[in-house]
Amino acid sequence: MAAVLDAPPPTATSVTDLRTRFRDGKATLLAHFLEARPSAPAAATLLRALSKHVDETLVALWEHAAMPSGTALLAVGGYGRGELFPQSDVDVLILLPPTATGDALKTSIEAFITACWDIGLEIGSSVRSVSECIAMAKSDVTVQTALLESRYLCGSRRVFNSFRVANTQAMDPKAFLRAKALEMVQRHRKYEDTPYALEPNCKESPGGLRDLQVVIWVARAAGLGKTWAALAAKGLITPFEVKQLNRNEGLLKLIRARLHAIAGRREDRLVFDLQTAVAESFGYHGTHGQRASEVLMKRYYWAAKAVTQLNQILMLNIEERIEGSQDAPMRPINAKFLERGGMLEVASDDLYQRDPHAILETFLVYQQTVGPKGLSARTLRALYNARDLMDAKFRHDPVNRATFMKILKWSGGQTHVFRLMNQTSVLGRYLWVFRRIVGQMQHDLFHVYTVDQHIIMVVRNVRRFFIPEHAHEYPFCSQLASSFDRPWVLYIAALFHDVAKGRGGDHSELGAVEARRFCKDHGVVGEDAALIEFLVEAHLTMSRIAQKEDLSDPDVIEAFAKLVHDERTLTALYLLTVADIRGTSPKVWNAWKGKLLEDLYRLTLRALGGARPNMDAEVEARKLEARQMLNLASFAPGVQHELWNTLDLSYFARHDAADIAWHTRSLIGHVQTPTPVVRARVSPLGEGLQVLVYARDQQDLFARICGYFDGAGFNILDAKVHTTRIGYALDTFQISGSSYETHYRDLILFVENQLTHALAETGPLPEPGRGRISRRVKSFPITPRITLRPDERAQRWLLGVSASDRSGLLFSIARVLARHHINLQLAKITTLGERVEDTFLIDGPALQQNRVQLQIETELLDALAS
Repeated sequence: MAAVLDAPPPTATSVTDLRTRFRDGKATLLAHFLEARPSAPAAATLLRALSKHVDETLVALWEHAAMPSGTALLAVGGYGRGELFPQSDVDVLILLPPTATGDALKTSIEAFITACWDIGLEIGSSVRSVSECIAMAKSDVTVQTALLESRYLCGSRRVFNSFRVANTQAMDPKAFLRAKALEMVQRHRKYEDTPYALEPNCKESPGGLRDLQVVIWVARAAGLGKTWAALAAKGLITPFEVKQLNRNEGLLKLIRARLHAIAGRREDRLVFDLQTAVAESFGYHGTHGQRASEVLMKRYYWAAKAVTQLNQILMLNIEERIEGSQDAPMRPINAKFLERGGMLEVASDDLYQRDPHAILETFLVYQQTVGPKGLSARTLRALYNARDLMDAKFRHDPVNRATFMKILKWSGGQTHVFRLMNQTSVLGRYLWVFRRIVGQMQHDLFHVYTVDQHIIMVVRNVRRFFIPEHAHEYPFCSQLASSFDRPWVLYIAALFHDVAKGRGGDHSELGAVEARRFCKDHGVVGEDAALIEFLVEAHLTMSRIAQKEDLSDPDVIEAFAKLVHDERTLTALYLLTVADIRGTSPKVWNAWKGKLLEDLYRLTLRALGGARPNMDAEVEARKLEARQMLNLASFAPGVQHELWNTLDLSYFARHDAADIAWHTRSLIGHVQTPTPVVRARVSPLGEGLQVLVYARDQQDLFARICGYFDGAGFNILDAKVHTTRIGYALDTFQISGSSYETHYRDLILFVENQLTHALAETGPLPEPGRGRISRRVKSFPITPRITLRPDERAQRWLLGVSASDRSGLLFSIARVLARHHINLQLAKITTLGERVEDTFLIDGPALQQNRVQLQIETELLDALAS
């Protein structure tokens, strides 16, 4: 690459020659870069080479356009720094003298800009005088930032020098710092305030290159320097921090440069489609336990985490220097800590070297002291430089273990403390098992956070159940939490529930071993230790039962009651389960899942009272409640008999009283109707619609219903299928996902009319459409799986389906079942982000033949894969 840089540019006599020279030169630079060993120096060389290559091209175009002598060409923005990424825009400023006017000037400028685009330079150009630049900078901090990094290319030196003096004089460091700090907060919020998104933007996300650029901008505006070495000379950063900054900045630049080169476009997001290609360009290869992309992303997350920490330290340091707040009065908290300006301050820079116990004590003091809103730059720096002190001896120290338990057992503040401990790397250094999952990706298609961020999110969710101000979010959880005696038990379970992810094997079992070890080391004994271990090992159980098994089956409830054994364990598992599901992704939790979990909790609690679930008594209670609802709606006594006499016990066991009453009201006078009856209403859960379908039973009825919902753009969340004694299907569906959801009245009429029409058709079932597959599913496909086994009574069959989600999937499954005359009695539809885990209760003569069973399973797998 050096030979390319040092070669003298050939003389170009036309725009065509310049175009050829520019494109060939850029292609050569990129080819050398991609062929070379991936390294930060190689990336730095490329960025400088591309910048120099564009410099030479622009100067030649400037001369070719015969620009007037009083004008100047400046590089601004990232290009002004002399660092140009392969697909970045080239930002330039054409600087005009104060009196520049006339058509000749306008023509020259237009010719120059047109020539730039003609040769393939994607420039962002502005044309201003010095006074216009200063006026724009005062009103727009983005313009002011771009001008701060301006660099002379060619033209009038005099007008450039005039601009540089005016720009420096107009700079207000305090105002600029405030504006850039607010801008950074907004940018971080846009990316959900985390460097750990599964598709991070390596430039804009928290911990990305922009966070380092902001530090240099505010330091440069204040005259403190424009390089890490210059900031170190001013006493703002230590030599160790300079080393860390250079190392992590180098890695981020290398990743971004390779991302641009491989994508062939301006792409700053490490999207799933490109992660593997970028990883392989680094020489990473997948193993049995880890993808190549996971190796790359873990390296990226560690760099982003370090950048986040260093950005926070440096921004606070520069703010103190600009504001002069380093001399603000301090309030002593104890002999080790002070409060200054709302920040927790260490009493001396070498506190942690002298007293390593003070590391964890920092967070306990922060948690227990009213006033501090964060850690000062001095404290953050001291923690950053004390990481090597947190070794095996530190982790086994009884004083540190006692302090950690005090943090867990304190009356509040765990969410902020654990977030802060994770951000400063203290949590992973103290809990070594936690360190292994920092930056660990999860390719299960429903977690949208790395494992460590998910765990912190679950701790936050559990903590919110115990805060009265958040009781409106999940009232039932808050009600249960208010009587749970030791919240810290749940915090520990939350910390360990996924801590063994990525090791291979069952992470629940492995995590339970780690939880047991933690309890032993930290003096947690007896029933509390047993409960923590159980919660970690069984943290997926309640969700699985609620979403996959028939809660109307007394045996299911009895078996789960035996597993949890008592009310305290049941409550703890319920709270952890809700917190866990909520912490996977904003899209995974919905009201229907909430109802299933709450139903399972209440049914199990009743079973724990000592009596085996008595379905006959439960059904009579539901019938009584439904009759009361009908009476309140002014229906005559006994009006329900016409329908209810056609229904068996399983119908009443699977529907609550409100649903039974709604079905009865809807079907009075239609019990033996020759035409389908479709009724819809806003779901009692407050999300989506509940749809009732009543029609003469036929083999393809469920498939036709699924086909309609698929074509209309609805997602089926749940289906309860029942056949009456007189041969009618009485099916209830929970649906969501239509664009009409804000206009429920129109939507209800639309569904009732269109679905009725669809059911009246008698032709063959339509072919399922090719469902759209998301980028994430394409990048991380999961192998479709089918399980088919008899239920415990060997009377019906349980069909389990696991596959990547796509539109039309349920319709494809239903078509296969209809083709083989399989009767569907219950469907549990579980969507976990972009993965489905569905369970169907089915029967039919075909299932008794092994050969036909294999054929059905094969056809289902084909349908899932198509």
